[in-house]
Amino acid sequence: MLQNGGTTAAAGVAEAPAGALIKDTTTQGFIADVVEESKRQPVLVDFWAPWCGPCKQLTPVIEKVVKAAKGKVKLVKMNIDEHPAIAGQMGIQSIPAVIAFVNGQPADGFMGALPEAQVVAFLERLTKGKIGGDEPDLLKAAETALAAGDAAHAAEIYAQALAADSANVAALAGLARCYVVTGALEQAKQTLALVPESKRNDAAVAAARAALELAEQAKSVGPVGELEAKVAANPLDHQARFDLAAALNAAGKRADAVNHLLDIVKRDRKWNDDGARKQLVQFFEAWGPADAATVEGRRQLSSILFS
Repeated sequence: MLQNGGTTAAAGVAEAPAGALIKDTTTQGFIADVVEESKRQPVLVDFWAPWCGPCKQLTPVIEKVVKAAKGKVKLVKMNIDEHPAIAGQMGIQSIPAVIAFVNGQPADGFMGALPEAQVVAFLERLTKGKIGGDEPDLLKAAETALAAGDAAHAAEIYAQALAADSANVAALAGLARCYVVTGALEQAKQTLALVPESKRNDAAVAAARAALELAEQAKSVGPVGELEAKVAANPLDHQARFDLAAALNAAGKRADAVNHLLDIVKRDRKWNDDGARKQLVQFFEAWGPADAATVEGRRQLSSILFS
């Protein structure tokens, strides 16, 4: 990590005096800065050296996460070139190495320059989910990654949340959705099976289940191109249009999927026992109430049904 990094970091902490959340320590100061301080709140000890490239990658990440925790945890940095004794005593052989002290004792740790989401997950475990307010930062990070189309990264974050709490229903549902997006439908089923019976009507679980059902449906309807050709040849072929909507949804083309189902509703509301409207409702459940396609789709459906 950067030398004199503690001074720079402390200057950026608006909610605590300079040096209160992030500081450098020495062999002589270790007992007061780490052992005794950890009896008040967890203290992370970052063992680093000026020549260590990964240490420099970790610096801004871990400082950002510690600042965001707003006093629930502190960061103490130790340059092992200048102060090798403590690292030697603790058997640390590679850096960066971060060791968390709680109640005067080492409690957890990690090696290497982890990405921000994994550092947040580490602090979540350490503080038992108290970092980030009412909604854990970890789940927010996973939702953001999934919304951005990075299902693999989102799955990693959800797995971190489940490592801290295997009964986290939101994380189980989120992981199942990641599996659906990547086409791993069996894994999605297995993940949803882990949800306790009493939580299976939870909104997040229902959304994941709806997404899984839609993905399974899409596997049987055929390629988008063939379905588009059928609809173009016969605009009144409602089954082809219905199947095309399922295929478009699976391809991530939500607005187009909605439009085709709305077209069926306009032309023949009673077709297939109100099947187009029911499919729209399932889409909305899978996408979530705040999704732009859900909001717009519900608006257009309402204008048709109540016109």
